[in-house]
Amino acid sequence: MVGKELVPTATVKFFGAGTAACIADLITFPLDTVKVRLQIQGENVKVEGANATKYRGVFGTIATIVRTEGPRSLYNGLVAGLQRQMSFASVRIGLYDSMKQFYTRGTDSAGIVTRLMAGCTTGAMAVAFAQPTDVVKVRFQAEVRTGDCERRYNSTIDAYKSIARDEGVRGLWKGCMPNITRNAIVNCAELVTYDLIKELILKYDLMTDNLPCHFTAAFGAGFCTTVVASPVDVVKTRFMNSGAGQYSSAINCAFIMIKSEGPKALYKGFMPSFLRLGSWNIVMFVTYEQIKRGMTRAQQYWESPF
Repeated sequence: MVGKELVPTATVKFFGAGTAACIADLITFPLDTVKVRLQIQGENVKVEGANATKYRGVFGTIATIVRTEGPRSLYNGLVAGLQRQMSFASVRIGLYDSMKQFYTRGTDSAGIVTRLMAGCTTGAMAVAFAQPTDVVKVRFQAEVRTGDCERRYNSTIDAYKSIARDEGVRGLWKGCMPNITRNAIVNCAELVTYDLIKELILKYDLMTDNLPCHFTAAFGAGFCTTVVASPVDVVKTRFMNSGAGQYSSAINCAFIMIKSEGPKALYKGFMPSFLRLGSWNIVMFVTYEQIKRGMTRAQQYWESPF
């Protein structure tokens, strides 16, 4: 990032990104659950028929989930979600600046192509490492829990074990390729947009390098990311939530979805996606910037001579 008086180390960025992402997830997780429910709606309409739960809009979906399943269901999969962010965001966000320096061979001048390459690289690395946590999170969020119906998984650990047993270890990495594609897009749109907006704000002295600047850059990054990544995100969610043999590949999943529900299905759950990504970006980036500053100052304090 730019305009820093104190330069945080790669370790500070790594742990700071994971911590900030977990805080953002705790606040915005219900919106993520709503997004998943809206994205998979219509997938099993032929099987469930008139008994299928109908969700309408962001607040309508929240109301339906709370009424039929209880408020705790909005946080189904939270444990896996926090596991995902601690391992996933630490890599894709925390190592972004280090990857920029790697591609520029240690210089501070990073062009748009270098930033895009850095975003794609850390996004792909994060997915390859943390994909099982994402699969489990989506499975929990997609499950409708009403009455005394049997639960798909009893706990997060049981979900990991059951998927590995029933679908093989490869089942834990189900949807890895569409997720790598999605996160390459997300990382480029999110981190590069945030980087550029913040740089322009500071370059033209529109704001100082503080909370309002971070808020504005994060909001812009969230909107751009949602527009670009929504189609891939819908396909990724459906493919990871599908049973064994339901789709032959992520591309097959996309074709079936477009054929049966039309191209608009690619933008199902757009509003909760934007509300979630926008708010998530604001909370995460603002928290991340403060954590970096706080940890760097603490580190300098302990290393300074008395």
